[in-house]
Amino acid sequence: MSKKATLKLHDAQSSRDTRRLPIDQVGVKGLRYPVQIADKAHQRQNTVATIALAVDLPHHFKGTHMSRFVEVLNSRGRLIHVENIGKILRALQKKLDSRAAHLSMEFPFFLEKPAPVTGSVGLMDYVARFDAAADGARIDFRVTVRVPVTTLCPCSKAISTRGAHNQRGYVTLTVKFKKVVWIEDLIALIEESASCELYSLLKRPDEKFVTETAYDHPVFVEDLVRNVALRCKRHPDITWYRVEAENMESIHNHSAYAMIEKR
Repeated sequence: MSKKATLKLHDAQSSRDTRRLPIDQVGVKGLRYPVQIADKAHQRQNTVATIALAVDLPHHFKGTHMSRFVEVLNSRGRLIHVENIGKILRALQKKLDSRAAHLSMEFPFFLEKPAPVTGSVGLMDYVARFDAAADGARIDFRVTVRVPVTTLCPCSKAISTRGAHNQRGYVTLTVKFKKVVWIEDLIALIEESASCELYSLLKRPDEKFVTETAYDHPVFVEDLVRNVALRCKRHPDITWYRVEAENMESIHNHSAYAMIEKR
């Protein structure tokens, strides 16, 4: 081993800081990593997540050791399983000598969806996110899904003699639960609350169906978040929820927005 390799290098991160300001979260963001997600239809789904890892930093430390976050993640192997999230948080707490640790992972989630009339199958992609935090011995876990839907304006339908304006809307639902809730079930809960759900593949009979379905089920953005919230309240395993909806208005140059959070 060369002298260069054995040379002790200065550890600037561990030096003392005199400003007496603790940092709530410090770490790394934008890590892309292969993950394996539970899939209701096929047991497992392989995808790629964008991951953020963080810990708290006491006021007397100048910095944290960024390389240790990546070391902890890589120690789980070439593929991250969701079941390991708790172990990753515990490893971060131990490796970085911190009370609190945070992990978030956002990834595309795919579903095979048959068209409503012809049954033509296409793949739909959704955005899903897991947020987990360990504070001492306690772990908090939340699941978020972002689902595109169709919404048709009740006011436009009521005042127009020919049609009504509709648009694509996006619903972002975050939940906590006492028993695991499938991502697929959260997606279905949202889609049932809209004027109509979206499909990746539609033939003409399917297009007729979704157009008329949306017309028969008009919803304001306010209706949309209330519909989702009511379904969450009735769900036996959801203990907390936050639902946001944004309609990308087709007749305005702005979007319409609403949010409900369980207190």
